[in-house]
Amino acid sequence: MRIFSISPSGVTESATLPTQAPDQGYVWIACARTEFETLREEVQATLQALAGAALVDLHISDLLNKQLPSRFDYTSMYDLLVFRRLSSGDGEPAPAPAPTGEPPLAPRRRGGPPVLRRIDTSPIGFAVFDQVLLTVHPPDCAARDAYATRLLAAASASAETRAANVDPRLGGARLPASPSDLMLRIVNQIVDGYLALRRDLSSQLDHWQAELLDPRTRFSNWSALLEARMALHQLDDICEDQRTAVLDWTEAVKGWPVPDNADARHEHELLMVRSRDVLEHIERVVRHVTRLEHNAETAVQMHFSAQGNRTNNIMRTLTALTAIFLPLNLITGFFGMNFETFPFIHSSNGLWWTLGAMVCIAATMGLLFWRKRYLARTGR
Repeated sequence: MRIFSISPSGVTESATLPTQAPDQGYVWIACARTEFETLREEVQATLQALAGAALVDLHISDLLNKQLPSRFDYTSMYDLLVFRRLSSGDGEPAPAPAPTGEPPLAPRRRGGPPVLRRIDTSPIGFAVFDQVLLTVHPPDCAARDAYATRLLAAASASAETRAANVDPRLGGARLPASPSDLMLRIVNQIVDGYLALRRDLSSQLDHWQAELLDPRTRFSNWSALLEARMALHQLDDICEDQRTAVLDWTEAVKGWPVPDNADARHEHELLMVRSRDVLEHIERVVRHVTRLEHNAETAVQMHFSAQGNRTNNIMRTLTALTAIFLPLNLITGFFGMNFETFPFIHSSNGLWWTLGAMVCIAATMGLLFWRKRYLARTGR
């Protein structure tokens, strides 16, 4: 569990849960799902002391659910957002629990290139209060640690700009102004991971498309291509759930009362801008995934069309060669008849006349088929 106190003056990290709300700023409590399940009572008591309200039982179940899709819900005291992130680099889930006395079950390995294994996802839960942000992560969450490092670096840069009497906004080191702002920044970092994944998927699919359309190679990696299409469908469903959740959050923010204070009104506008920016990033991923699905389907169709075209060319060439040799077989069969009296049979020049006639017929038909492009060599 990591606990941060964030205020305009800086960021401090502590190892224990706070007992009272800060005079300025807010508190970010980031804990793993197992820690939240174990320390549920302590976290609930902290939320009651800091925000005046605790999580309802159904929302606790949502935060502990490892298979919950992205969704948004709210109460009068807090908002709840569940957002699915990309898993760790290898994309393998944790080993399944085994009965007592038996070794743990080995995780199911997914085939295909390593980029497909990153499609595995797990949910992150955000409970947004006025002065508290509670996040429930999977164990060893890289998104939490990466943003915590960025947050501490931003706090250090902000302190340096204040020491130099420079506006933090001009220095580029602006701390999150509220729990909602912090949540959107973490969500935006998660979506950036999807944007990086789509580039890897594009490169992999471009490689497969080149193999599918190359006439000199025989494509045999159909199982990996099928898994890629299934992974794209899964990613499309995940992004659609994310888009729906963020869209519901944006609509809820629109319904908040407009503050009378100019600074608070400005922060509300920035929150709307950041919400729309996150939504636009998710929509970009959705559009790109849809385009990748279409490109993969088109590449497969073009592959089979090219295979059919090459088969037709081969059959056309074989048919033309068969048509050339058909009259020659007729002539040899005609002169192979067992008759006593037959033209040219007993002639000393009969063989040469027959052979010359066969060559002329074959050359004439070959030239005719070549002019009609039956024997033409098609470009690759």
